[in-house]
Amino acid sequence: MPTAKRSYSSPLREQAAARTRALILGSATRLFAERGYGRVTVADIATVAGVSAKTVFASVGSKTDILNTIVEQGVVTSGYEEAMREVLALTSPQAVLRALAHGTRVGNEGQFTVHEVIRMALPVHENAADLWERATGSYRDALNLAARHLHALSPPPGCSVEETAALLWLWFGPSGWHALVVEQGLGWDQAEALLCRTAVATLCPTA
Repeated sequence: MPTAKRSYSSPLREQAAARTRALILGSATRLFAERGYGRVTVADIATVAGVSAKTVFASVGSKTDILNTIVEQGVVTSGYEEAMREVLALTSPQAVLRALAHGTRVGNEGQFTVHEVIRMALPVHENAADLWERATGSYRDALNLAARHLHALSPPPGCSVEETAALLWLWFGPSGWHALVVEQGLGWDQAEALLCRTAVATLCPTA
């Protein structure tokens, strides 16, 4: 009676595969940020990563799959969940806004290359609206939650919760940071201080 073959999983082989996958994703992220998603091919990614195009497809998938993985990893590694737990534990409106300014600064600075990849991919992506939603949906939800938290504190902002959420997205969303740091050339420290002062002056006028 023939014996069924046992599947064998080598820890060393799995580690090598993980390193290859990370190398491919890192190479793709740099290329997408430098050239733009539409101008990069799988062959380009393979060349920079030092592997074959076949390995790229086997390890991560197509160019669309690679971009999706970059977006998913960016959301996971942004640290927004931990930052929001700290924000929601604060009981002073001013402290909440300072924490939002710093937390979103850390996230945007740390994920700067990933955000640039997404921004440059949007004009040529086959489903740009879905890409943007997947990249920023949790971010927007977190700021909406922060707005509701602000209105539960005393004194609450003088505008509605919806207006507060819109202002937080304007200031602390990815476009706000991009406008100040990339378009206006401010340093991250300067941009954080400016956004914090603006938020406190607008939402805590009696502070």
